[in-house]
Amino acid sequence: MFGSKLKQLREDAKLPQRKLAALLDIDTATYSKIENGLFALRKECVPIIEEFYGLEKDSLAKIWLADKVYNVVKDEPAAKEALNAVEKIL
Repeated sequence: MFGSKLKQLREDAKLPQRKLAALLDIDTATYSKIENGLFALRKECVPIIEEFYGLEKDSLAKIWLADKVYNVVKDEPAAKEALNAVEKIL
């Protein structure tokens, strides 16, 4: 989810991966892995990307967090019920 969104934003802006990698102070290979969902982006990098693209605050953060939650619960049989319980608490 999150990696696909990053890729879409970058491609829409017609930017090479190296530009975003430099912005985040990471190497291009790592950035590529983030876009491909093989590596997680650090939370502190999300606002940097939002600002770079002129996005609304927390618009990417929501997708980043959803991706994290999904990766934790995706293989759990009771995932939906657990998420429903969390939603009631929130």
